[in-house]
Amino acid sequence: MAVIVSCTAVAFSGNRSGKDLPPGGMALSGAGATFPAPLYKKWLEVYRTRHPQVLVSYDPIGSGDGVKQFIAGTVDFGARDAAMSDAEMADVSRGVQLVPAVAGSIVLAYNLDGLGGPLKLTREVYVDIFLGHIKAWDDPRIQRINPNLKLPRMDIALVVRQNSSGTTYALTNHLSAISEEWRDHGPATGRLLQWPGNAMAARGHEGVAGRIKLSRGAVGYVEYGIARRAGLSMAWLENKAGEFVQPHGGSGLASLLNIQMPENFRVFEPDPTGEDSYPMVTYSWLLLYRHYDETKAAALKDYVTWCLTDGQEFSESLGFVRMPPRVVSRAVRAVGSIP
Repeated sequence: MAVIVSCTAVAFSGNRSGKDLPPGGMALSGAGATFPAPLYKKWLEVYRTRHPQVLVSYDPIGSGDGVKQFIAGTVDFGARDAAMSDAEMADVSRGVQLVPAVAGSIVLAYNLDGLGGPLKLTREVYVDIFLGHIKAWDDPRIQRINPNLKLPRMDIALVVRQNSSGTTYALTNHLSAISEEWRDHGPATGRLLQWPGNAMAARGHEGVAGRIKLSRGAVGYVEYGIARRAGLSMAWLENKAGEFVQPHGGSGLASLLNIQMPENFRVFEPDPTGEDSYPMVTYSWLLLYRHYDETKAAALKDYVTWCLTDGQEFSESLGFVRMPPRVVSRAVRAVGSIP
């Protein structure tokens, strides 16, 4: 039975009170993924200073719950780390426009003292850690990859997401792509999984990062910027070309440049090519309706367009990957096409 660590999501808005819009002002509300939440928070705060007549709020409750609210029509936009399927979109009477808005790397962060250098993990080894086949840090397979590190004789404590998560989908999509055992005989790809019995579960990226930071011997998957802000060590992962790649903005961008964005914006590249590419990079999508009332549509389109253009300048400082210009230009046109 996994240990559950509670982490309550808190909505944030463009001002501290969230009250008293100016005359003629407009309020926009969204909910969903925790992966892009730090960048969304920055966006709505900066946008509010430049457009005081618009108050945007966002509740980082997780991709699964965010999609439920979006389908129910209780928010003006949703956010998700795995694009909506055709079946899900068919449940939205007002239609759906998917917009890639954020990109970032998923890292394997760990809590081990005194190693003497960065931990490197081959594809086979980190798959087997998540499968529960490798249970201790001094396992000979990990030691062979890291001959100069002082690996402790300590159990591996796996930290995973408790709630339905687009990040879990992106991670498991990658594991399915590189491991036949994971894909055909293991958990496969999903947003909410049954993990090995020793796993500790926490809500959201902040919850996972916090649990790793508190637990010696822990390893878990989390967004790069959150791991960096928490001061967590991050493993160098073997990519498709057989190179060990350190997670950072440059290696994430190298991955994105090798991923072709389809017309419908639903891209799930689980194992990007390129010697410099980091192996786990994902987009995160805004979920917009195809139909709003005229006033709300104008406000929402202006806000999202600003996020896709001027707002991208905040990506790297917060640990995200700046989206390629060709993707930005297509996303802006898609927003402009909303009536």
